[in-house]
Amino acid sequence: MSVTQYSLKRLGLIIPTLLGILVLNFAITQFAPGGPVESAIAKLQGMGGGFSAQMSGTSGSDFQDSSQGNIQQNANQAKGSQGLPIEIIQRLEKQYGFDQPWYIRFWRMVKNYAVFDFGNSYYADKPIVDMIIQRMPVSISLGLWSTLLTYLISIPLGIAKAVRHGSRFDVATSMAVIVGYAIPGFIFAILLVILFAGGQYFDWFPLRGLTSDNFAQLTWWQQILDYAHHITLPTLAMVIGNFATLTMLTKNSFLDEIHKQYVVTAQAKGCSHQQILYGHVFRNAMLIVVAGMPAALIGIFFTSGLLVEYIFSLEGIGLMSFNAVISRDYPVVFGTLYIFSLMSLVLKLISDLTYVAIDPRIDFGTRL
Repeated sequence: MSVTQYSLKRLGLIIPTLLGILVLNFAITQFAPGGPVESAIAKLQGMGGGFSAQMSGTSGSDFQDSSQGNIQQNANQAKGSQGLPIEIIQRLEKQYGFDQPWYIRFWRMVKNYAVFDFGNSYYADKPIVDMIIQRMPVSISLGLWSTLLTYLISIPLGIAKAVRHGSRFDVATSMAVIVGYAIPGFIFAILLVILFAGGQYFDWFPLRGLTSDNFAQLTWWQQILDYAHHITLPTLAMVIGNFATLTMLTKNSFLDEIHKQYVVTAQAKGCSHQQILYGHVFRNAMLIVVAGMPAALIGIFFTSGLLVEYIFSLEGIGLMSFNAVISRDYPVVFGTLYIFSLMSLVLKLISDLTYVAIDPRIDFGTRL
């Protein structure tokens, strides 16, 4: 099977895979307690007129069309009774789109998602696409720099450990790897804040945001320095928490290849150590490292960065998704899930295509 045929088949499989993910998560939300309607009802019962006034400014057309006095009157009625008037409940259901049967809501969502129309947030009353675009630079910045530094550190370190297996260097670096593997990245983030961001010791780095408030007034080189000043601690926290696994994976992969017969044959033919290591072993050993890139990228971009974004007050996609799950903001949850899944599937395809660039002997016909 050619690379083109394989790519087309994999692209065709993306559609049913995304549909299956949406079906599963849509079904889960139907049974999850405490949805947006229930949350709004609870706040109406607990806050009365204040929350009703807030709800009148949200995205629902019925609430926007209703007068403030009518909503206030209904809220006052709700406050003095055990339950809410049916009119308010019906308006809440229509506002959040729960006045239609589940299959109509799901079909409408699938049609809109096919053209990347994710609707508006329940609570922010902003288009989901705009919210994702607004926060994407933060997640991309953290993800790209963390991934770049992780691979620049882990691959050379893993190769050096494999070549010097059992030496003092290998033992000493293994201790650092074990510490990095055992302690989560967000713990390192807290430690970095305490040490270097004005916690208790040094106040060398800022604690919030990726840029300063006067970023637009700075010259281009000052903007670069300001950005680097802000991104240093979050990037270090994510790199420390992610480099251990890749380092050991690289080392073990190289050790496995170094002891194979073709290495002995190359040595017998008089090939130099560098030729054997980087001309033969590297190509074969890096296959398993490349295979783990999609999962590593997704993890670094959206999983590892979640708590780091929270600690350093960075408005990224991971933090936005977490807040959406907590507040039951279903349009944001489904929209970000759709983007995450699509990116993961595309990265997996790119990873498979990278196999061929490293080793042309790969046969795609055996992968489907």
